[in-house]
Amino acid sequence: MPDLRPLLQRQVLLFLAGGVLSALIDIGMMQLLIHVGMAPMLATTIGFASGLLVNFAWHAKVTFSSSVSAANFSRYMCVVAINYGLTLAIVSLALVVLHSALAGKIISLPIVALNSYFLSKRWIYR
Repeated sequence: MPDLRPLLQRQVLLFLAGGVLSALIDIGMMQLLIHVGMAPMLATTIGFASGLLVNFAWHAKVTFSSSVSAANFSRYMCVVAINYGLTLAIVSLALVVLHSALAGKIISLPIVALNSYFLSKRWIYR
């Protein structure tokens, strides 16, 4: 049986790189919009959507070397809906407890990343 560890390590690193790029776009957009006066929840939504587009393209082409299809995009959007709900719930809780949308966003990122990798590998880009 071939040793798949190097491939998996490379894939995990590529996944993380795409996630960091997406997160920077997501958080940067959210913070910019909050800075110009937008409501935190709407800014969170727009930031999330911006990061999501970059994320799908990166993972389809770079991380999983998959073709872009209606099927994998549909599965991706199902995972996005789950992650969107998790993100909003955590940001909402952080606004109440910590008075900070940014803290909620940062707390949500590793949770969403783990969920995304598992579902991407096993379901979206299979």
